[in-house]
Amino acid sequence: MRKVIAAINMTLDGFCDHTAVDPDAEVHDYYRDLIKSADLALYGRITYQLMEYWKDLAANPSGEKSMDEFAVAMDNIPKVVFTRTLHDTDWNSARIAKQDLKTEILELRQQPGGDILVGSRSLIISLINLSLIDEFQIMIHPVIAGGGLPLMDQIKDRTMLKLAKTKTFNSGATLLFYQFPGKQ
Repeated sequence: MRKVIAAINMTLDGFCDHTAVDPDAEVHDYYRDLIKSADLALYGRITYQLMEYWKDLAANPSGEKSMDEFAVAMDNIPKVVFTRTLHDTDWNSARIAKQDLKTEILELRQQPGGDILVGSRSLIISLINLSLIDEFQIMIHPVIAGGGLPLMDQIKDRTMLKLAKTKTFNSGATLLFYQFPGKQ
């Protein structure tokens, strides 16, 4: 069975806002390698549309090695977008989900292949509520945003996680790897 890995960036005060953090080359390299190690990425519409930035950068490299390599990895990984408003995508490696989140995830987990990455706040919350995440990677950046979208504002039940390991980056960002109960 394929493993579902949720991975997200967060400010020190608990907000998910890509404009509040400033990832350096080391962070981009980490996420590039994570994407390359997986076979599929899942996004909600809003995050998917934000990620389209990388499609353009893959087509027109900036000369910044870590960003260009991340862009290529993001461009190449197959993506499934969960949306009620988009009817198609203009990214060759993306498709719209055909079923509801739970049904689609349960089917994808049974298919052969590598890990499934989840990179949207809304999907992470929904999948936590459905108990369908195996590993949770939270990268906490040394930034206090003072506001934004809180990461865990719609969780239904208390869930105890097990800290599996940590990784500290030169920028001061810290990556926490958590396992969900019963999923090793």
